[in-house]
Amino acid sequence: MGVIMDGTKQQRRGNTRQRIQDVALGLFAEQGYEKTSLREIAERLDVTKAALYYHFKTKEEIIVSLFDDLTMPIEELIAWGADQPHTLATKQEIVRRYSEALNEAEPLFRFMQENQATVRELRIGDSFKDRMRRLRDIIIDPDAPLADQVRCVSALFTLHAGMFVMQDIEGNPEKKREAVLEVAVDLVTQAHQGTVPEDRS
Repeated sequence: MGVIMDGTKQQRRGNTRQRIQDVALGLFAEQGYEKTSLREIAERLDVTKAALYYHFKTKEEIIVSLFDDLTMPIEELIAWGADQPHTLATKQEIVRRYSEALNEAEPLFRFMQENQATVRELRIGDSFKDRMRRLRDIIIDPDAPLADQVRCVSALFTLHAGMFVMQDIEGNPEKKREAVLEVAVDLVTQAHQGTVPEDRS
């Protein structure tokens, strides 16, 4: 369950930190967050507990670091989007990049969905909601008709639904992701066409 990292993440402390994160997330998925101990994570990695401690002192630190690393592309997308003109091309690109970011962070989002109490306790959910709000503010036109604003926000949630709801549906994962992305892009395209005055004649 390795996570593809971009250039900025190559500076992470060797690869050990990433291996710890991946193994921990795997164990949390297998036997539950509460039931997994740091000792088990160290054993699965075949390192001493001291070696694990060098990187992370607690399970909480592992999850928070994973959240920070895996949602960094969303943070970068928000920064990029804030500097772009409010064009259809920008919105379509935001949807495409958000789809990629969600795809790479999928194991983490599954963890968040299945461990909501832990997520609340660690305030990860608050930080994610804040990012969602900032993304929403970039993708909607405040002066667009309300239905078109809803379409833009729905595009983001279509991608979320695609990640969770479509999982149990038969089909090739990549094909499903493309279909979900196509629907999300359609939504922002429709919303944008709705804001063009000459379409109103």
